[in-house]
Amino acid sequence: MARLPSPFDTVQGLQQALDSFRTSSWLDASPSGGGAYPPINVFRKGEDFALIAELPGVKKSDIEVQVKGRTVRITGGKAVDYPAGSAVHRRERLVGRFDRAISLPFEIDAERVQAESRDGVLALLLTRAEHDKPRTITVS
Repeated sequence: MARLPSPFDTVQGLQQALDSFRTSSWLDASPSGGGAYPPINVFRKGEDFALIAELPGVKKSDIEVQVKGRTVRITGGKAVDYPAGSAVHRRERLVGRFDRAISLPFEIDAERVQAESRDGVLALLLTRAEHDKPRTITVS
């Protein structure tokens, strides 16, 4: 006589699968297309660099930019307010504090950094420090 599998074995297998999903990092994943926040592009502009960061919904007053040596650090926070008495059905918009640091291939002149935020885009013009620029030496 053939022995049928116990329904409890099936339920236990399902429970183990759910436990492994719960303990994995898949719940911590950011929304589709996510990654480091805020997304940043850095490109050379002549001898200087430009840094563009996407910060939709972040107020200018909630952004802090620090420059030290070769590193630019952008910190801030973003909040999303929900109407009173509402329950969230789906949440894909990122909220909370952020902190990104980018190292450049040269030292930055912190006194000459220009920053502008418009329509959720932060733009920084990063000027190379004079003492870090290459010098031409005349051979006599």
